[in-house]
Amino acid sequence: MHANASRATPGPVVLVTGAARRIGAAIAESLHASGARVVLHCHRSRAEAEALRARFEASRAGSAAIVSADLLDNAALPRLVAEAAAVFGRLDGLVNNASSFHATPLGAIAPADWDELAGTNLRAPLLLSQAAAPHLKAARGAIVNLVDIHAERPLRDYAVYSIAKAGLAALTRSLALELAPEVRVNGVAPGAILWPEDGKHFAPGERERITRQTPLGRTGEAAEVAGAVKYLLLDAPFVTGQILAVDGGRGLSL
Repeated sequence: MHANASRATPGPVVLVTGAARRIGAAIAESLHASGARVVLHCHRSRAEAEALRARFEASRAGSAAIVSADLLDNAALPRLVAEAAAVFGRLDGLVNNASSFHATPLGAIAPADWDELAGTNLRAPLLLSQAAAPHLKAARGAIVNLVDIHAERPLRDYAVYSIAKAGLAALTRSLALELAPEVRVNGVAPGAILWPEDGKHFAPGERERITRQTPLGRTGEAAEVAGAVKYLLLDAPFVTGQILAVDGGRGLSL
């Protein structure tokens, strides 16, 4: 269900998946600051989404709403898009940000790993984009997919995740052809931005190695990814089918 929102506020309407926390919240923040009305998708992070919506509404009434769905539930995806489009009566943009990430060492890969990782990182963006296409065509809107530098150069022990993100890169280019000329479709491929919160991935020594390997000598910030998304979504009218790496140059030395 979506939160109530006024239709009086102008500005493009953008649905951001996984918008409650981390990079998704930074993307929503950047788009909102640029005058967009944002529809925040969440699943388990409802409290964080409500806090973000309240902050956006306090700064500009009628500028934010919430929709909730499990992106692994295929039947919920068309409904999610329909609810997002109904909030403000239109849909101008879709940011497929929501993602799952965990190791899948070869020899221990289970079908459930494929279902989860390919489901969130590839199937859901495809089905959401398909459902959103009529709305986006009517608005001459855009899609931005959050890919990964490991779509091009796989990460050891993360085969399923790397494959899913490679598929998302291919989906980005395919949709750019399928939805042209009305809808532009691009991707952003982050490098090391925010480390996983569970503490199970990337030990301190590995994090230091990755940082040293990055030509700019640091990890990135969520706001830097958000800036690239904003550019491709709102400020790049002659750009489609492209994937922009935001990785501090790390892809050069992998």
